[in-house]
Amino acid sequence: MNKKILTISCIAALALSAVSCKKSFLEQYPPNAVELNSSFRTPTDVLTAVNGIYQSLRSSNNIGENSGLWTDERSDDTGRNDNQSNAGEPFQFGDFSILPSNTYLKSHWVSLYGTISRANVVLNNIDRITFSDAAQKQQYIAESKFLRAVMYFHLVRTWGDVPLVTKTFNGLDELNASTFREKQGTVYAQIVTDLKDALNSNLPNLQSGANLGRASKAAINAILGQVYLTMATTQDQSNRQSNLNDARTYLLAAYNMRTFSTLSSIPYADVFDVSKKANNAEVIWQIVNKQGDPTYSSSIAANNQAAGETINSLKPSSGVGGNVTPDLIKDYEMNDPRMAFSVKFASNANVRDYFITKFRDASSAASNLGYGGNDWPLIRYADVILMLAEVSNYLGDTNNAIAYLDQVRTRAGMPTYAASLATAGYSSKYPTLRLAILHERRVELAFEHHRWYDLLRTFSTEELVSYFKAKSQSDFGIARLANFTTKDRYFPIPFDEYKLDPAKMYQNPGY
Repeated sequence: MNKKILTISCIAALALSAVSCKKSFLEQYPPNAVELNSSFRTPTDVLTAVNGIYQSLRSSNNIGENSGLWTDERSDDTGRNDNQSNAGEPFQFGDFSILPSNTYLKSHWVSLYGTISRANVVLNNIDRITFSDAAQKQQYIAESKFLRAVMYFHLVRTWGDVPLVTKTFNGLDELNASTFREKQGTVYAQIVTDLKDALNSNLPNLQSGANLGRASKAAINAILGQVYLTMATTQDQSNRQSNLNDARTYLLAAYNMRTFSTLSSIPYADVFDVSKKANNAEVIWQIVNKQGDPTYSSSIAANNQAAGETINSLKPSSGVGGNVTPDLIKDYEMNDPRMAFSVKFASNANVRDYFITKFRDASSAASNLGYGGNDWPLIRYADVILMLAEVSNYLGDTNNAIAYLDQVRTRAGMPTYAASLATAGYSSKYPTLRLAILHERRVELAFEHHRWYDLLRTFSTEELVSYFKAKSQSDFGIARLANFTTKDRYFPIPFDEYKLDPAKMYQNPGY
């Protein structure tokens, strides 16, 4: 990543005022409390502010590599098999017993809105700056709108109706007037507008070299396709067909920007190989980390390491590492090489369980301090291909849906869908193409923070409850499946936000 992305300016830091005094995401000091004119004057200042938006994504409270608490641990893939000490509040996510007062929940909300606030600062002030290069200005606007849209996409899927803020405030009156939850349809409309504006820009199809990690047209198309797919499956069904058609259009646009011939030309293990990341043709958008750097390195390899193991990192571990549910282990097909690469059984007497090995850096450059070089993949082509399979299936284009599915299965060294369907084990577990695609996404994209959103997109609320209730409690340890009800489609609104105005910041049902 360009070193400038790693810098936060005082301009971007203005967004941190989003967590001031009354502890609301909206609350910030009036702009005249900080002299913008003294620190937001040149194109370089704008670049530094845009880099500050990117920097905020790295947090575990945002969408960085260690943010699985909001997604994977909420799903059936990972979790915590204890509720003691600091696992108390995190345990609530996988146990489906989350409280509005959960401090981790509030931190996630604040972080996502903090990123939005940073984007708003850029977008609301960039016209005050004189640019000699109009293309440069267009690029910064496109990047800011893209990142704002990504944040709102996470928010609306996680909480449903959420406050929609696209400006900075000139005083408390404006702030208070914006403290209300907006309907999902309006939020999605803003997401689509921002993404289309970003797409109609001078951004390159794909980024490379020092610009890896920045927005590209392939990334925008992929997110826009996913947004339309999500709207088609979770929102007003009167627009389902047009949303599915739009989803296919934008996903195909992303797919056609690839620089490789077939997915099989890129070995699965190479996608996650630290030594090959600079030329990784499958990853569309990632958070770039610097091997050996105490501040901007990756910690996921070391964090996932189980006691007595060395496969992930040279950093010694005394814990259980990245916990994996038996439910996921049982969902891998026999001889699927992705299982052997992604998980390993730790024989240590204090562990005796599977842990995540998908993200590794046991190199001397990462050292025994665990300063890994793993980039965090936010979008990759296997994800796009499987979404194309999903869309094609919904549109009744079964042949293309299977062809896309088989691209991923063939790369993994697995039998085609037709051959697999001829076996009793596969056909009984995945009797429909929809379930086969969901399964493939699970094993292909495991631990990449997609699973929860895949479940929300695949099942209605009632179907989702039935899906979890049909699982075996023994495959989830002490996390209680019986707790799962219709309320769990969304998180509760953090209590500190709700209490600001219980009418306008109304709580989600069941909490």
